[in-house]
Amino acid sequence: MSEFYTVGKLVNTQGIRGEVRIISETDFPEERYRKGQVLYLFHPSLPTPKPLTVASARPHKNFYILSFEGITSINEVEKFKGGVLKVRAEDRGELDEGEFYFQDIIGCEVFTEEGERLGKIKEILQPGANDVWVVKPDKGRDILLPYIDDVVREINIAEKRITVYLLPGLV
Repeated sequence: MSEFYTVGKLVNTQGIRGEVRIISETDFPEERYRKGQVLYLFHPSLPTPKPLTVASARPHKNFYILSFEGITSINEVEKFKGGVLKVRAEDRGELDEGEFYFQDIIGCEVFTEEGERLGKIKEILQPGANDVWVVKPDKGRDILLPYIDDVVREINIAEKRITVYLLPGLV
């Protein structure tokens, strides 16, 4: 079976014509939600992932509103609330050098340039100017690292290891 990556969570219906509200979890919403894109719905009520082809998509406030080919009624999508939309690993596409998928960064171990282990990256926040990586140490409070060149010195996805320089006041 293919490996899948989450691109959004289906949180509610929108109107009566089968549209749904999605909380997006992708850096590439224009690509992931474009017309004709196949997404896979994972839901506890489904024995296997259900492939859905995007018919339309538009941003709306903090959500994306999506409709799917062959689904024209609220009754057809109501039962899928709480489901997760995913894309197959082979459909993720190649990135330019120095670009990474969130899924590749989350779970990486973080070390200082001196070799001190800080913890593992548990999530990535997008508050504005730059991403912020949340590092969960073995003990204590989470460490917030801005994803900027002055802090993040090396990323080795193959070894799941990131080396950082701690600017004064970060920890």
